[in-house]
Amino acid sequence: MLIVFYISGHGFGHASRSIEVINALVDRRPDVEVVARTQVAPWLFERTARPEVRLEPLACDTGVVQIDSLHLDAPQTLQRARAFMQDFPARVATESARLRDLSASLVVSDIPALGIAAATAVGIPAVAFGNFTWDWIYAGYETGEDLAATLGEIYRHTTRALRLPMWGGFSTMTDVRDLPFVARRSTIDRDRVRRTLGFTATEHIALVSFGGYGVHLDQAALSAVDGWRILSPETFDESSLCDHGFRYEDLVGAVDVVVTKPGYGIVSECLANRTALLYTSRGKFAEYDVLVSAMPRFLRCAFIGHDDLFAGRWQQHLDAILDQPAPPDRPATNGADVAASALLEMV
Repeated sequence: MLIVFYISGHGFGHASRSIEVINALVDRRPDVEVVARTQVAPWLFERTARPEVRLEPLACDTGVVQIDSLHLDAPQTLQRARAFMQDFPARVATESARLRDLSASLVVSDIPALGIAAATAVGIPAVAFGNFTWDWIYAGYETGEDLAATLGEIYRHTTRALRLPMWGGFSTMTDVRDLPFVARRSTIDRDRVRRTLGFTATEHIALVSFGGYGVHLDQAALSAVDGWRILSPETFDESSLCDHGFRYEDLVGAVDVVVTKPGYGIVSECLANRTALLYTSRGKFAEYDVLVSAMPRFLRCAFIGHDDLFAGRWQQHLDAILDQPAPPDRPATNGADVAASALLEMV
């Protein structure tokens, strides 16, 4: 039995959560083969996915065009997506042939329309997995309605959708089942992580997490934030985590606050590891409003504007977030296991 995952290359969040589901599948059924077709950086799979998983490089969607970590280019986003769709029939034919060569039993898409279309063409179940659909994202941009309609018609052929919390879209899918959070949870004692990385058990630590683009911050101002150690690419080498046998979620669980832009992956990891989140705006992206609306129910969080963020004026923001009471809800984070069970029922 072989399952093919099509995973968006937009950021790390899609791959991180899909890998959690893949690992749950492999752990539960070692006889299941998994192939991941994606343009996500191979190192993410090498560090976090089970070694049996086969990675096949493929640009399976165009996502959103980022100018930097906090700004996006909406016209370029639509232009690239339309160019991708111009060759879509040929892409579907190529992927259909690949699925037949693999004798695939099931396709899981997080959440490229290409995976849904290829599975439909071959006649095998197509599962959509995620917290948003690209038709919903593109419909929010001026002149994006036609592209959204095209993608929505492709999504209409989805056999089943496994929908994560904090969602948007899925309007054309008929069989939608809601999952608990899929989140990377640390399994290592917080004090051990701190001790190994050279931190004390009691100091306050904030982790800067802005993905591959990063941000340019006033390091001198940050070094003067009283009572806080700020971990940024300039002050902390994240590659050292692997040297100690740690993963990124272990670091998230060991710090007090993550400073970031909201995305499903980092929000769910902070939730699962009971870490507060200090967030800033990230441009016109429909998911942002959904996440910001939902977050206060699940984790301690607060907003910091770009001016204070870049100038290093973090003192009052960091101090205040620690004074917040615990959030009202403590949702389940076993979505990977629930998703794995649902997928195995379909093959």
